[in-house]
Amino acid sequence: MDHSGLAAVDEGPLPPPVAMSVDMPPPHPLLALTEVHRVVIEAASLSLASRFLDRAPRGDGHPVMVLPGFLGSDGYTASLRRYLTRQGYAVHGWGLGRNLGPREGVLEGLLERIEFLGDRYQCAVSLIGHSLGGIFARELAREAPERVRQVISLGSPFGEGRWTGSYPSRLFSSLNPPEEIPVAEDLLPNAPPVPTTAIYSRGDGIVNWRTARQHPEFGHARAQSIEVRGSHCGMTLNPSVWFLLAERLAQPADGWQPFERRHWTALVYPAAAD
Repeated sequence: MDHSGLAAVDEGPLPPPVAMSVDMPPPHPLLALTEVHRVVIEAASLSLASRFLDRAPRGDGHPVMVLPGFLGSDGYTASLRRYLTRQGYAVHGWGLGRNLGPREGVLEGLLERIEFLGDRYQCAVSLIGHSLGGIFARELAREAPERVRQVISLGSPFGEGRWTGSYPSRLFSSLNPPEEIPVAEDLLPNAPPVPTTAIYSRGDGIVNWRTARQHPEFGHARAQSIEVRGSHCGMTLNPSVWFLLAERLAQPADGWQPFERRHWTALVYPAAAD
């Protein structure tokens, strides 16, 4: 049994806010330059991975909302949403157009959407967010934990050093001045009080992978980080991510267990990074 990515802190009250003074360098420029090439390879590999993806557990029909990354829209997550729908989930996009950041009304609109979906299906909603979308998902779960079944982030730089460790941070800051962001910056590293999975890749060419992991000090017993192989921009088109999402979504609402690297999955998913 491998719980190498599992936060070791007991579940309970969230830890106090942390100072965000740690600087992280962005990924190597050469790694960033390969992003587009690797996205094409990841998308092409989906058809070759159909047997692998067929092994994923089937869903129970509960609602899932997928949030795009910075500058992305629902079109960017369409293939992933179709796959999860085939797996047996009631899958929805975020429905707010292009993700330009936490502008006025965005978080309020997402909370209303979660409430609508929860009332429609009479159960809590699972949230999947790519990059900035994952930060939104974590914040939504913090604001309305009773409405959120679990949160899964994909390459989301919520950890210490995120401002210096991300290439898009300058553009993001120009569109969203830090003083106008309606989110408590120092709380972002803290895992929300629901089952939380942070998926990251050391091959990420856009954000420093260390900022996309859940630090154990700011986690709880149902918070886990899992490494995959691949790019940042291709996480919504990566077969190993698709399988992992289906496996995590299949966890029962009242019996979440951490992902275990065993048998063939130990070959696909690397051991926890240092």
